[in-house]
Amino acid sequence: MASLNVGNLGEYLREQRRNAQLSLRQLADAAGVSNPYLSQIERGLRKPSAEVLQQVAKALRISAETLYVRAGILDAERDRDDVETRAVILADPSLNERQKQVLLQVYESFRKENGFGADADADADVKADADVGLGAGVDADAAVDGAETVKNPHS
Repeated sequence: MASLNVGNLGEYLREQRRNAQLSLRQLADAAGVSNPYLSQIERGLRKPSAEVLQQVAKALRISAETLYVRAGILDAERDRDDVETRAVILADPSLNERQKQVLLQVYESFRKENGFGADADADADVKADADVGLGAGVDADAAVDGAETVKNPHS
């Protein structure tokens, strides 16, 4: 297990919180942690558990896996490109949750087709990140068909 890089994690959490336009208190309430504890995490003074990171990720609507990598809980070199790609898709404010999940499923389908399939943990994280269900067996063609039927709420 890699050592925790709490400074980098704290800066990243602060940035994500500000992007979500949440106060420290609002995020602490949403994540079920105390305001002072979250402040200490953001300032790099505390090393949060994987469970706390998962709660914060859910409250921020970002990938828990991304926070695990930032915290040094997961090996950053293992699947850095995959984790970053997923994080960018999940953080895109121009996409709704269904569109994000369709993109993630198309992305995963192509990775598997090219011999870079995700392990069961990554698949579980993708499913846990969304509160919408497309079904576990959606292939790339079906996902693309589904994406074409999703209307952009901003048009």
